[in-house]
Amino acid sequence: MSVRTHEMTTWTVGQVADLFGVTVRTLHHYDEIGLLSPSERSRAGYRLYTDADLLRLQQVVVYRRLELPLEEIASLLDGGDDPVTHLRRQREAVLTRLDELKELVGAIDRALEREMSDEPATPEELKELFGEGFRDEYQAEAKERWGETDAWQQSAKRTKRYTKADWAEVKAEMDETHAAFIRAKQAGEPATSEAAMDAAEAHRLHIHRRFYDLDHEFHRGLADLYIADPRFTKTYEDLEEGLAQYVRDAIHANADRHTASGS
Repeated sequence: MSVRTHEMTTWTVGQVADLFGVTVRTLHHYDEIGLLSPSERSRAGYRLYTDADLLRLQQVVVYRRLELPLEEIASLLDGGDDPVTHLRRQREAVLTRLDELKELVGAIDRALEREMSDEPATPEELKELFGEGFRDEYQAEAKERWGETDAWQQSAKRTKRYTKADWAEVKAEMDETHAAFIRAKQAGEPATSEAAMDAAEAHRLHIHRRFYDLDHEFHRGLADLYIADPRFTKTYEDLEEGLAQYVRDAIHANADRHTASGS
């Protein structure tokens, strides 16, 4: 049950976590960074959330579902806008996302049609799915740099017959590995945490299954490229500021973990 203090309904951190489907750890993190702090205290000194706090949390949750960074959410909520303005902004963002999802559904539908004929994906279809990552000059440079390596040869052999539907699955898996890194980072988990290292292991296994054999030491070298090559760095920084370094450090930590365990 909620607690009444000074004729005001208040809520404990556990109650708020259950009500909004977030973790207590997340609420503590929001408190630590000043995004959302409980406004009241019980007689025993426990911090309590008010209805106004819950209204702010509701806005935070919606903006997070729209994948806005915490810093941007704080700026929006502290900008003095009224709830109606926030709702209108969120509605516009959702409509934009719906348009993007409709385009993606269309791309996947076309991929499914091609899969029925078992035809490999064309360069144009790969560009449609992956955008800038499949620019012709990038692919030519990659082949020039690594075309003679075993990893390149193995990847070329595996992906030669990938249909567009196959590549759509690859893209979905890749997006999920990125999302796992972002969730861990935004939750305040260090790169050496279990969550970050598990995301790194999922990242390694994705490449290992889909492209070429990738052990943990090879994975370290790949991770270093994410910092050394500005184009790799930009790919991650466009998703989340500081993500390239975070991913690199998580991959190294995961490799250390597996070396220590002997696996």
